[in-house]
Amino acid sequence: MMAVRGLVFRWVTGDISKTHYLTNRLTLQTQQRCGFRKVAKKGEPKKGVAEEAETNEILHKKDVAPPLDPPIPHTPHTPSRSFGRLVKPFVFTIGFTGCSFGGAAIWQYESLKSRVQSYFDDVKADWLEKIRPQKQGDLRKQVCVCVCVFNGIFVFFHVCLMNILLSGILQVNQWWNNLSEGQKTVTGIIAANVLVFCCWRVPSLQRFMLKYFTSNPAAKALCWPMLLSTFSHYSLFHLAANMYVLWSFSSSIINMMGKEQFVAVYLSAGVISTFVSYVSKTAMGRFGPSLGASGAIMTVLAAVCTKMPEAKLAIIFLPMFTFTAGNALKAIVALDATGLILRWRYFDHAAHLGGALFGIWYILYGHELIWKNREPLVKLWHDFRSGGPGAGGNGSI
Repeated sequence: MMAVRGLVFRWVTGDISKTHYLTNRLTLQTQQRCGFRKVAKKGEPKKGVAEEAETNEILHKKDVAPPLDPPIPHTPHTPSRSFGRLVKPFVFTIGFTGCSFGGAAIWQYESLKSRVQSYFDDVKADWLEKIRPQKQGDLRKQVCVCVCVFNGIFVFFHVCLMNILLSGILQVNQWWNNLSEGQKTVTGIIAANVLVFCCWRVPSLQRFMLKYFTSNPAAKALCWPMLLSTFSHYSLFHLAANMYVLWSFSSSIINMMGKEQFVAVYLSAGVISTFVSYVSKTAMGRFGPSLGASGAIMTVLAAVCTKMPEAKLAIIFLPMFTFTAGNALKAIVALDATGLILRWRYFDHAAHLGGALFGIWYILYGHELIWKNREPLVKLWHDFRSGGPGAGGNGSI
């Protein structure tokens, strides 16, 4: 029995130990399987490292990204109030004004010379025609020429009556011949403004027009837009209003100055008024593009009103109300001065005021200082055209 008990006890003990051993194996196996899963999850720290590297890379990119943040691109559009940028426009204004009046003086010299030369050529031709003896057969030739001319005129008028196009050309030619010298002069300026207005309607030219046909002291292009913006209008009403005023005062201003001097004053006024606008925008720190011929037209208006202050003027829509040119000029200057002080934004009041003051100054002082002192330049040009100081005359017109 003891042996049996011993065997049973040994069997039970062995079974328990075996069970404990199996239990331990299951535990180990279980732990080992869990360990395999943990080993598989050991890749997660690598992923975590990769994610951390990606996070660091993103943060690094964010550190590089600030130049592309929204506030930075606006900095070029809000420059400091530095008057150093106005040195180049100032030199351009002085140089262009001098070249305009110098070119106008030479233009007037060449026009007078051409007229005098044509007059003497006609007189010489008439004198030679009178003293030349008439040869045989000349009368027959003259009769044939008259017949040919008559037939040509008959055919011409016949075609004009039958062709509407030629009739329109004749009407345009008649209209042009009926224009005054001042209206003919400003017609070219109006045509240039209309051409620029049409260019604004071409989508592919928008960037070019905005760069060179608008004036802005904060832009890269500073000088040539001072002139080109004088011929630039984006609104049809703006164009029509400015050209109407220019057309209305054209005859008076040309009779006062002549077409050569007028062109010089008009172009110089456009540049000078734009420069005054540059100074005002820089001083106030309010930058933005401007365009239009208002500054130059204000010079024309101010010049006429200063020269003829008692002339009667009227508004196109209110012709029953009339006022003197002197009172109109005072009201316009006061309005633009008020707009400049109160910083109204609808019009470029600085350009208007600069143009008006330039027109007043030129009539009171500029004509005597500039135009009447052109003789030395004309003499130099005459000597240059004649081949030397002592050739072709004494150097006077």
